[in-house]
Amino acid sequence: MSTAIAENQLADWRQRSLKLESEVKKVIVGQDKAIRLMNIAIFARGHVLLEGGVGVGKTTLLQSITRGIGGAYERIEGTVDLMPNDLVYHTYLGDDGKPKIDEGPLLRAGENLSVFFFNEINRARPQVHALMLRVMAERHLYAFKREYRLPHMVVFADRNQVEKNETFEIPSAARDRFMMEIPIDIPEDRELKKALMFNTKFQHAEKLTQQVESGVLQFDQLNDFSDVIQEHISASDVIEEYALDLWEATQNPAQFGIRMESVDVARLIQAGASPRGMGMLLKAARVHAWLMNRNSLYPEDIHAVFHEVIAHRLAFNAMYENRRTALSRELTAHILDTVAVPSRAMAA
Repeated sequence: MSTAIAENQLADWRQRSLKLESEVKKVIVGQDKAIRLMNIAIFARGHVLLEGGVGVGKTTLLQSITRGIGGAYERIEGTVDLMPNDLVYHTYLGDDGKPKIDEGPLLRAGENLSVFFFNEINRARPQVHALMLRVMAERHLYAFKREYRLPHMVVFADRNQVEKNETFEIPSAARDRFMMEIPIDIPEDRELKKALMFNTKFQHAEKLTQQVESGVLQFDQLNDFSDVIQEHISASDVIEEYALDLWEATQNPAQFGIRMESVDVARLIQAGASPRGMGMLLKAARVHAWLMNRNSLYPEDIHAVFHEVIAHRLAFNAMYENRRTALSRELTAHILDTVAVPSRAMAA
């Protein structure tokens, strides 16, 4: 592909990606940062954990994004009695009274599946997690005596973080499969809160999603275009060294002089970010640089996605693990504040 063609393609897709954000913002209010991060994940082809309470609009948000990128949307609810086979097939009685078997939510759309939402994934058993994580990594599954390919699927999953009964916490190795964990919080602005309470349009999720223009992007072209972005955005030696310092700071924060109240930083970390996690960090940062109309990485591109890509990957020693959500966010903030940041002139 010539440089001119690549530049034109990058500009055209950038315009469409920003239009996708504006279309989703028409129906989802107060979630601008989350929408930008989900847009980045889609173009980086990474799976996403969603952090947020009940009724904050995660389903409507995902359905709106799916309408904008095209393809099929599927969803499953995590329950304690959910089994791996429930993702693959379901049985029912036909009109003739005989048992029938159909493809389950993971397979019925086939290669047209673009967004799969696993609601309350930590209510499902570890066996279900194992199957889901394997399909996320391999994007294909063998069932009904044939192979089902899911090349365009991006998985979004949320966790019930309030109730502890009948839940199965996702281990660190499983969390590492998700590119980001993105918070979906209740808006702080009082006018937005008032609109969510009193504007009746927010009471009809299906009508809301229909307001999003369909086909802004082509879901079955995103894989190839993602490769174009990654090849186009360069990183200087200074940025590479900076990213390496950030990685080492997740593994040994005390070495970089990081201090945290009520925490022995030298005993905090059991495992820092993985090589896969750092690769995902740079992949997401390149997409951010592209959205900002740049051809090379700057520190702010890494900062824009650092918390969401790194925090959920950190494994703490047992004495701190019950506080991991708060401590991981605090630690990543301290890392960005403490590790020396190269200037723009040096990074270029």
